[in-house]
Amino acid sequence: MKNRTLVVEFLLLRLAEGRVLWLQATLFLMIYLMAALENVVILLLTLVDRRLHTPMYFFLRHLFFLDPCLISATVPKSILNSFTLSDSISFLGCALQLFLVVLLAGSEIGILTAMSYDRYVAICRPLHYEAVMSSAFCVQLMALSWINGGALGVLSSAGTFSLEFCGSNRVHQFFCDVPALLKLTCSAEHTIIEASVAVGVCYAFSCLMCIVVSYVHILSTVLKIPSRQSQSKAFSTCVPHLIMVSAFLGTGAIAYLKPTADGPPVVDLLVSVFYSTVPPALNPLIYCLRNKDIRSALGKVLRRVRSSRQWEQD
Repeated sequence: MKNRTLVVEFLLLRLAEGRVLWLQATLFLMIYLMAALENVVILLLTLVDRRLHTPMYFFLRHLFFLDPCLISATVPKSILNSFTLSDSISFLGCALQLFLVVLLAGSEIGILTAMSYDRYVAICRPLHYEAVMSSAFCVQLMALSWINGGALGVLSSAGTFSLEFCGSNRVHQFFCDVPALLKLTCSAEHTIIEASVAVGVCYAFSCLMCIVVSYVHILSTVLKIPSRQSQSKAFSTCVPHLIMVSAFLGTGAIAYLKPTADGPPVVDLLVSVFYSTVPPALNPLIYCLRNKDIRSALGKVLRRVRSSRQWEQD
């Protein structure tokens, strides 16, 4: 017979023990600080430089706002628990963490889809670009992304925490996640959470199909361009976005669509860590390395800083 003790807090999984735990926490802290700094710098660049006040950078600006928020929803709690040798997270804190993760991830998928449509219009319908990608339409796409993410967050958190938790409160994950929490429930009916998962899968699949259709049209149009230089220029604006989509949706699909296991396999943990930390840290680097406009804006700011320092010294 199951223990029917009411769960008031959860215990998150430690990724390491002893000295390795401190090394892991230090590594997480370095990745977190690097991701936060990179995203804030690129975000400020797109705000300061008027050349980057275009629809593409409008979506990119929101993406670089979402990424540090997404990593902040999971990693700081893990770092704090590691340094304090505590595994606990309150029931309310767990619910809030789950809501934020789904909200931010759902919003990011929507923004990546909007960015693919922006690239489609820019390359396939360049003469209509300004008319189609108006400021009002960009704001509508952004609002729709946030609304969809918020709806998914409410469905997932409400569905998960409407279940009854009893017995073990050990979450086999380093943050509160739907698959890990479902293993702790003693409720026989999972109708609400199954419906919310189905809605989330349909939403992600719909976004993926929109991105695929956009890039099929983009590829068809680019291949018809006679100039190799023009082809390369068109592809260069799409490569960073494709890398981000592949990393984000690919690891997300592995994390949430794989068959559930009884224990916490190392592969599952590695996928969760990668999904939570690597994209926010790598996205700014991808755009800095592949995007001439951002490199130019960054170089301009660095030259200004260097000139001001020289002026102060003189």
